[in-house]
Amino acid sequence: MQQLSYGDIKAAADRIVGRIRPVALSRVDPGAIRTAHPDPLDEGPQKPCEVWLALEHMQHTGSFKARGAQNFLAAHREAGTLPDAGVTIASGGNAGLACAWAAQQQGVRATVFLPETAPPVKVARLRKYNADVRLVGAEYAEALGACENFAGATGALASHAYDHPLIAAGAGTLLEEIRQQIPGLDTVVVAVGGGGLFAGVATAAQHHGVRVVAVEPENCRALNAALEAGEPVDVPVDSIAADSLGARRTSGMALHAAQQDRVHSVLVPDSDIIKARQALWDHRRIAVEHAAATGLAALLAEPRYDTRWNALPQPGDPFVPCRSYRPGNGERVAVILCGANTDLSSLTNQDELQ
Repeated sequence: MQQLSYGDIKAAADRIVGRIRPVALSRVDPGAIRTAHPDPLDEGPQKPCEVWLALEHMQHTGSFKARGAQNFLAAHREAGTLPDAGVTIASGGNAGLACAWAAQQQGVRATVFLPETAPPVKVARLRKYNADVRLVGAEYAEALGACENFAGATGALASHAYDHPLIAAGAGTLLEEIRQQIPGLDTVVVAVGGGGLFAGVATAAQHHGVRVVAVEPENCRALNAALEAGEPVDVPVDSIAADSLGARRTSGMALHAAQQDRVHSVLVPDSDIIKARQALWDHRRIAVEHAAATGLAALLAEPRYDTRWNALPQPGDPFVPCRSYRPGNGERVAVILCGANTDLSSLTNQDELQ
């Protein structure tokens, strides 16, 4: 299994500087996020938590994936391993868009495989980045098989949506930028799908002593299930956020990062994800995909625990998940909003976040 180091993230930051948009931060209104009950043994002054939204949905192509895609191609160009056949990927989602965009920036060919059922709007966006779009089969697995065959036959460089150290390292640069803008950052909250963003962010956070709250939909719990089993395992996928967080299996890199200290697993129901996404729109006019609202959902939800384990989370048992996260006294928290590729027609006016 390929591992990720903090040095990989620093190298990625040097490669992609000037090629990606530095993340912008927006502070949440005081009192909007409730803190945990104060420790009766803590005699110090009580302070409200400080929460910032990391607006990574404003990144090129509408998601953090642009960071990893740029790092992946730039590293191969540096090493002289970027073939004439260019790069190929099977993904009609954020990873495919980022790969096509980064290839255009690097002046190389991108061949993107999608199932024939892919929405025309995604196909059009990919072609806007000059990608060679190949529609194959009715399911993603068929498109992936065609992509692998294409790479083998042409020598094209095969990319991956999340399970590659260069991809994860690029994503990890986000934590470096957040820390530069929030001195004394205590906690970063990140939504988890396959684990590329989480692996990068958690590796950087471990280096700096920052707590990581890994949030997954309760019915897309690939990382949490891997922590429970001690190895990556296949899980069912059934969530409103499955289009971005619906990996059936997490990466080994993500599991390794999650097994380190100061990582907390949180599972949230779809109902809380929907409310958090709506709240961002109603009160800030921020339009994000459901995956991007998943982290915030953990902070807005009522404190509760998953009764399947009949126990509260204990140190050394990170797979026993909370169903919410409450910041402590004076805790400084950043919540990553990771993507904006969404259907705006699904947003209506409701009041959830004051």
